[in-house]
Amino acid sequence: MNMANILRLHSVRSTTKAKSGHPTSCLSSAEIVATLFFGVMNFDPKHINYLDNDEFVLSKGHAAPVLYAALAEAGVIPREKIMTLRQFDSELEGHPVPRINGIRVATGSLGQGLSIGLGMAYAKRLLGINRRVYVLLGDGEVAEGSVWEALNLAGKLRLSNLVAILDMNRLGQSEPTMFQWDWEAYARRVSAFGWNVTVCDGHDVRDLMRAFEEAKKSDKPFFIIAKTVKGKGVSFLENIEGRHGTALSDEELSRAEREILPKIVDTNIQPMNLIEAKIPIEPRRKYSIKTEYKIGDMIATREAFGRALVKLGEQNERMIVLDGDVKNSTFTIYFFNKFPERSLQCYIAEQNMVGVAVGLQTQGFDVFLSSFACFLSRAFDQIRMAAYSRANLKIAGSHAGVSIGEDGPSQMGLEDLALFRAVFGSIVLYPCDAVSAEKLTCAMANYEGISYIRTTRPKTPVIYSNDEEFYIGGSKTLRYSKSDEATVVAAGITVHEALKAYEKLKAEGISIRVIDCYSVKPLDAETLIKAAEETKHIITVEDHYPEGGLGEAVASLGLRPHILAVRKMPHSGKPEELMAEQGIDSAGIVRKVKELIS
Repeated sequence: MNMANILRLHSVRSTTKAKSGHPTSCLSSAEIVATLFFGVMNFDPKHINYLDNDEFVLSKGHAAPVLYAALAEAGVIPREKIMTLRQFDSELEGHPVPRINGIRVATGSLGQGLSIGLGMAYAKRLLGINRRVYVLLGDGEVAEGSVWEALNLAGKLRLSNLVAILDMNRLGQSEPTMFQWDWEAYARRVSAFGWNVTVCDGHDVRDLMRAFEEAKKSDKPFFIIAKTVKGKGVSFLENIEGRHGTALSDEELSRAEREILPKIVDTNIQPMNLIEAKIPIEPRRKYSIKTEYKIGDMIATREAFGRALVKLGEQNERMIVLDGDVKNSTFTIYFFNKFPERSLQCYIAEQNMVGVAVGLQTQGFDVFLSSFACFLSRAFDQIRMAAYSRANLKIAGSHAGVSIGEDGPSQMGLEDLALFRAVFGSIVLYPCDAVSAEKLTCAMANYEGISYIRTTRPKTPVIYSNDEEFYIGGSKTLRYSKSDEATVVAAGITVHEALKAYEKLKAEGISIRVIDCYSVKPLDAETLIKAAEETKHIITVEDHYPEGGLGEAVASLGLRPHILAVRKMPHSGKPEELMAEQGIDSAGIVRKVKELIS
């Protein structure tokens, strides 16, 4: 209780100084956090980011001040930093981000922490490290479906080193939570997913210690339902609605201090389970691959992606591949068959899959994950948060565009370029043939950050020789002359349509330049600007909606491209019929060129 009240004091003081924050959420979890950091977890304050520490994930990220306070009292960060909370030049942001030791990931978009913890726990199992991962959840956030996706997969994997703690304080932001203090409702649901469950008084350290000791003996993932009171320890805040996310006034802080300070007897408390951590994360290496294709070979870029994964996996023992039950379509099946011990089937739960990937990469794994491009939109929140986690993820989206054909619009990725271009620090790659697909997959492996590769369902001809090299931010000028009247900028499937259009126009005495813009983000600005200067017109053609796609990317350079894109409601049909209807096939390109030069 002594340390819990120290954490309470830090939390109310820092949020009051910041004039913002969530003090009542910190107060309810003070005993939980104090018990974990000062009685349960094995960690080395000097090397807390080493792999052989227990891990803590604050899924209810709005309670960041209590975590910062615990890290300071444990000796991970200086105590004086606590009072810099939320300041412009402080690393202690309103919700946790990995700018200080002891925080691996960004949290605060609720419902994601358990998936991340699952990934961490699974990574430690793969590494043979006997440590646990503790995830603190708020009772409001368990309404999120991603929490139940994580509970489901963790139960199937029997991750006995994963412990979730529910801060069941009854109150959400705008009203009471769905089940309030009905612990039996939570217990029934969680146990149905294959977890062992216990209930405790979240403000009784002895009861918390009993629960954590049970967790250490569990042969399944363990879920602790801790009954707490929001605002606990400050009488005028306890179990009061309408105080979520509201800092105390100076007068209220004085009242709170008068209640908390007498309960603090000893200010020199050390964690009980300090260790000497010895396993740092290994530095990542650079990789290269060779291809063996013949010009004209008909190979889908999604299959070439799968082949590249195997080549990379042969070089990299810390590479792991995740898939959402479409591995025979995304061709991650090649990796799954070759390296089953480094393959994880996440089933049809894309939000959880991305969260698990974020957790895995915190433990030094290079993580590739794949699904249909359209289904990745479900996990956009996890992807954007992964960027704030400074995560290193390699994501593949297959079945892009109307060119998938008969399956219809529910299966067509038509928004994915916009989605991934919008993610901070991301790269977006879109190969047109097997050689470029393999080489760009390797480029992703060597990139630190969020990277996305868009692959195509139909087979396309190989147009590049095996000695061609491809770079992030590059492009290939495939057809060129000094008399070019227009430049056609394409990517992926439309590169082949642009080459067909080139031949048709050439037969009529019209010369166009053709650029394979395989790096959609970042663009090869120099090449594109030069082409715009040297030809009268620039046309972009893409199997994607115009909003946020290739055309608008090119326009962001200050150019004024004529954008050919998917503008009509898509539907089922043959790929060639659908591309023709949208005006993004060779005939559509020819029409646009003639219209512009006439």
